[in-house]
Amino acid sequence: MSTIAEATAADAEGIAAVFAPYVTDSVVTFETTPPTAGQWHAKIRDRTWPFLVLAEEGEVLGYALAAPWRPKPAYRHSVETTIYLAPSAAGRGHGRRLLDELLKRCAAAGARQAIAVIVDSGNPASRNLHRAAGFTDAGVLRRVGFKHDRWLDTILMQRELG
Repeated sequence: MSTIAEATAADAEGIAAVFAPYVTDSVVTFETTPPTAGQWHAKIRDRTWPFLVLAEEGEVLGYALAAPWRPKPAYRHSVETTIYLAPSAAGRGHGRRLLDELLKRCAAAGARQAIAVIVDSGNPASRNLHRAAGFTDAGVLRRVGFKHDRWLDTILMQRELG
């Protein structure tokens, strides 16, 4: 049985392992160098919003986190959401469970708007997940990223919380 809990320092290595293939083998993130377990540890330690892990028998299968949308004070009630699953966890409902729990905890912590920034890579899975969780399209930023010899758009999706 899988569990969802707040990320701890002990999860940093598993989170790094889940995220690294997305960095090196895809365009779904604009990162170009996978963050180390130490860098993930620092993100867990310094977080201001929920940072969750999905684990099964001690193995990290995915994570979801919220971060400030922008640093200016007027944005303090808006968060950007991020969610990644290991390939073995995809298609089993884990993404929806993880995202729903993240949104619930963000609302409880005072967030009023959740924003997802999704790379328009031709893979609709992330958009579909966010739509199922109540997000709606808010805009497109065209050709804002360049990775793997391609110019990439990002789609902004938004959901009101609380």
